[in-house]
Amino acid sequence: MRQALTVLAIWCAGLGAAAQFGKISILYADFATLYAGQTAEAIGLVVSVVGMVGLIFGTTAGLMVERIGPRRAIVAALAMGAAMSALQAQVLPYGLMLLSRLIEGFSHLAIVVVGPMVMAGATSARWRGAAMTLWSSFFGVTYTVLALLAPWRIEGLFLAHALWMAGLALVLAAILPPDVAPAPRGGGAGGRLGQHLEIYRSPRMAAPAMGFFCYTFLYVALLTLLPVQIPGDWAVWAAAAMPFVSIALSLTLGVWLLSRLAPVRLVQLGYAVAIPGFLGLALVWGQAGAMTFAALWIAGALGLVQGASFAAIPALNPTTEGRARAAGAIAQLGNLGTTTGTPVLAAILAGAGPGGLALIALLACALGIALHRLQARRRQILST
Repeated sequence: MRQALTVLAIWCAGLGAAAQFGKISILYADFATLYAGQTAEAIGLVVSVVGMVGLIFGTTAGLMVERIGPRRAIVAALAMGAAMSALQAQVLPYGLMLLSRLIEGFSHLAIVVVGPMVMAGATSARWRGAAMTLWSSFFGVTYTVLALLAPWRIEGLFLAHALWMAGLALVLAAILPPDVAPAPRGGGAGGRLGQHLEIYRSPRMAAPAMGFFCYTFLYVALLTLLPVQIPGDWAVWAAAAMPFVSIALSLTLGVWLLSRLAPVRLVQLGYAVAIPGFLGLALVWGQAGAMTFAALWIAGALGLVQGASFAAIPALNPTTEGRARAAGAIAQLGNLGTTTGTPVLAAILAGAGPGGLALIALLACALGIALHRLQARRRQILST
């Protein structure tokens, strides 16, 4: 019972972390009005600065969590997130809002690094794949719930978020076991740089992140770009259905497949299944119903990649230390994919059309398969 409660509480913390993005996205028009004197890029920075923290400090966060302990890290992160959201509810001037969002980025990063490692440690091997797939759904579920509960006012949404984060800080402080002091490690800049290099040289710690980069490069961009390209009323339906299909297949078919396939194999399978979807999308471009079907096919296939990528963290890294470092890497490369995917694919679509978009997507899927194959080969060589 305690394990189930831990998994649920960690997942709810993930929902709170996703809402650190979603609370701005869902009220984007309100913020554009509030900060009418700012440029569109400046308004967008209010959303993206949280992810930039993960992009820069992802692996550092994994190393810090390893040092201070997951319980202290996530409780402090939730408390920090609650404080920032309560402050933001006061409708801050632009400069202070941006500063608070930067601080919130560190809160977000700590949660997404600690979440998968604690969830993996709290579950048996039998249920670990299901738990990690549940974790992987936190972004999609949060955005869906926020959209369904709209309209929001800035003050109400931000105060509700602050209470959610504060409540989870108290819950997790009560139910998580005390942190175990880590073994002493060498300090200094050289030591820290060496630890970063160790992460990305490791075919176990780096593999989940490398495969996940290709997913984030494609997924967020496709959710943004595809619905607006679908003619007529199908566009609205596709925008709502794509994340739903992705989550639903990940939590059902994905969990079932994880009981029969290794997570890395399922990541590769998901990319392979997405490839005919991209080919079909290019062939039926402009045909509303057929485009929607292709978009849902792609979303479902990438949903398998999503859950299996997080399941690969504990599957490849049996120690808490390895899981913390792998989670830091997946946060870093995941943010890199999210940051670069939409502008790159938008530019390709504008310059080369649907054929160019499909080609880049196919290459990204092939890269995801190849990276995992390469890392699997490296693990095999190192084990002999």
